[in-house]
Amino acid sequence: MSENQQTETPNIRIFGADWCGDCRRAKRVFGEAQVAYEWIDLVETPEAADVAADISGRKNIPVITYPDGTHQVEPSDADMRAKLTELGLV
Repeated sequence: MSENQQTETPNIRIFGADWCGDCRRAKRVFGEAQVAYEWIDLVETPEAADVAADISGRKNIPVITYPDGTHQVEPSDADMRAKLTELGLV
């Protein structure tokens, strides 16, 4: 599922950029799991980089926020899958 195929307002946000390999990997993991997310492109919306930095306390991307109030920064595939399982989304 791509970010354009979401059918409802997602509770997960991924702050990233298409030039970032870890960001593309995160989008792939969510797509394979068929979990909807909101993609916030930091190239198209540079002011969102400050929002991501405020959330994570760092400048690294991707920053992924979850509906339970937690976030991950540059997570591994296993960490993302574990979080989606914990949330009951896969």
